[in-house]
Amino acid sequence: MSGEGKNRGRWKSPENFLLVVSFIVPIAFASWSALLNNFSVENAGFNGSDIGILQSVREIPGFLAFSAVFILLFIKEQRFLMIALSMLTLGVAVTGFFPSFNGLLMTTLLMSCGFHYLETLKQSLTLQWINKDEAPEMLGKLISAGALASLLTYGCLWLMLDLLKLSYLWVYLITGGIAFALTIIAALIFPQFQAKTIQNKKLLLRKRYWLYYALTFMSGARRQIFTVFAGFLMVEKFGYSASEITLLFLINYVFNFLFAKKIGRTIGIIGERRALMLEYGGLVLVFVGYGIVENAHIAAGLYVVDHLFFALALAIKTYFQKIADPADMASTAGVSFTINHIAAVIIPASFGLIWMVSPPAVFYIGAVMAVASFLLSLNIPGIPAKGNEVRVLQWQ
Repeated sequence: MSGEGKNRGRWKSPENFLLVVSFIVPIAFASWSALLNNFSVENAGFNGSDIGILQSVREIPGFLAFSAVFILLFIKEQRFLMIALSMLTLGVAVTGFFPSFNGLLMTTLLMSCGFHYLETLKQSLTLQWINKDEAPEMLGKLISAGALASLLTYGCLWLMLDLLKLSYLWVYLITGGIAFALTIIAALIFPQFQAKTIQNKKLLLRKRYWLYYALTFMSGARRQIFTVFAGFLMVEKFGYSASEITLLFLINYVFNFLFAKKIGRTIGIIGERRALMLEYGGLVLVFVGYGIVENAHIAAGLYVVDHLFFALALAIKTYFQKIADPADMASTAGVSFTINHIAAVIIPASFGLIWMVSPPAVFYIGAVMAVASFLLSLNIPGIPAKGNEVRVLQWQ
């Protein structure tokens, strides 16, 4: 093969495949989530109870993510990932055709199954394909690619809705259709990459991974406090409008695009323990700040910093990559997604009751949870490895 031919083929790498997938996902999912509330109320006649049921249905596939390992008995991971991505994009594309309660339940279930299987498989393949030294920076690149796609998608949504005055049916069809077309192109262009290690095709829970499981659960709880209650604080207490909340999201994505890769590189330098200590120590201050803040601009600053800390959480994944048996990546990715989504049911309902009595109490409890996560992160060894998973409480 000529040098020019080699250069043409070199870009068809596992790393670029993952970057393309990470770029496609937000085109569909950001559109779905950005339009959902307006579409469900204006076109489907939803009330508060209906949207609550819909969101619960959306989380069901997250609990079932562990089932991915059983499907892998019949299909290779990369091909399964592309099928899941097709389910996600098609689910979004057809959403506008079903403006009813039952219709939205069906399209949401299709979209969500695709999304959760996709994220499970993407995590597994990333930790399999990318070596341990490059993984933190690569995970940061994937976040940056997703942030760039989200920024472009929000801009296109504004263009289609405000300037072109397109209906929700057409907006969903265009964004989901573009994402589906890109999925087909990626499936045709990229070859099937060979796994370095044959994956276990059974459900696994290993005692020596207990710290990873604990950190994953706490990460899910922390995400719920941000997504459910931090945004609600902006609206209820400080009166932020929908456009102002959208602006905050745009700022968050700009920061992710600019800094996620650098944060990943920093994790590779300082190590997982220090990175997570920094995240959880910062979250203690952020959550306490949410509880006491009285200034709308300071609250917005806390919101942006809170979101930026999410990039540090990728240290949990690189920690697992270093301690795990290479054959456990696929099965444990499914288990971890299920563990992460336990909080999606527990936190919103229970903390919502607390919110009715005292909104600051929600964030103070969140600060306590951040302290617990900080203490857990102290148990990560300086150089994690198989056989050196934790500093204390080693279970085999």
